[in-house]
Amino acid sequence: MRAVPRWALISSGCAPVVMVGGWTVAALLQGPAYDPATQTISVLAAYGSEGFWVMTGALLALGLCHLFTAWGLRPAALAGRVALGGGGLAAFAVVLIPAPSSGGSLRHGSVAAVGFTLLAVWPVLAADRGGAAPWGLRPLPSLVVTALMGLGALWFLIEIQRHGVTGVAERLVTCIQSLWPLVVVASCLLHPENKGPSK
Repeated sequence: MRAVPRWALISSGCAPVVMVGGWTVAALLQGPAYDPATQTISVLAAYGSEGFWVMTGALLALGLCHLFTAWGLRPAALAGRVALGGGGLAAFAVVLIPAPSSGGSLRHGSVAAVGFTLLAVWPVLAADRGGAAPWGLRPLPSLVVTALMGLGALWFLIEIQRHGVTGVAERLVTCIQSLWPLVVVASCLLHPENKGPSK
């Protein structure tokens, strides 16, 4: 098995920190007009919002984290690494095509949907069907986490239609998506076969 460099633990560990930290600080800057339970993260990154630069910086950092993690996650199948890296690039695209300050945007929604899809399917695509794979790259956990993300997306869509707790649903899925790379990297580093230079 190809070794996972220890720096991948930093890139994967920073992803949830910058994402949750970004939306928390941006929401504080936005003030009481922003309701994190019913409004999306994209509202915080919209032009003109008080937390625009904070959320934009967090999305850029998240994209870099996913790109570096995909590069370092050598035991994962190539298709999964490409999907994870594509999810990182999609974060850059979300920054380039932000949500408008009011109303929806088909372009922004499409880019966000592509990013979500790539980050939802990468665990299954990265899975190692061999018998001695690290826990995070085994087919069953990979399938379960992809299914959880899919259910979270379905809940998100339902909440959008009913004007419900859209922000809660989105944050749940985003947390799973940003945490799973860390779980996979940690399982690879703890795996007995993770040998070789950790550069």
